[in-house]
Amino acid sequence: MAYLYNMVGKAVKSQLMVNNILSQMYSSKPTGIIGNEDCGQMSAWYVLSSMGLYPMNPASGNYEIGSPLFEKTTITISDDKFFIIEAEHVSEKNIYIQSATLNGSNYNKTFISHKQILKGGTLKFVMGPEPNKNWGV
Repeated sequence: MAYLYNMVGKAVKSQLMVNNILSQMYSSKPTGIIGNEDCGQMSAWYVLSSMGLYPMNPASGNYEIGSPLFEKTTITISDDKFFIIEAEHVSEKNIYIQSATLNGSNYNKTFISHKQILKGGTLKFVMGPEPNKNWGV
């Protein structure tokens, strides 16, 4: 549900909701996964969302963009091809995307396609503490 805000031009609400779920509803305690793990779906949500992406509608071939937790994530496409997700200034307070680039070009979409990821490259976010209501609109 958190990613549905992207669909209505409210990406900052998706970023806030995703970050809140990641930081408040998951932990390393025995009760650290909220709800039913259901064959790994809750863990998969966490892993993908912490990278900043989630296939909300897998049939679409797109990944919705949320709020990454890590400064850098590398996805190995092949032995010599990688897709890198960078989140400059990301922290507990800097949860909002201020701007993004894909392979050095401005990127203002709230999703990225699986085909784009398979090409390799770098998706870079600049993160900040205040919502940028213009990004992803």
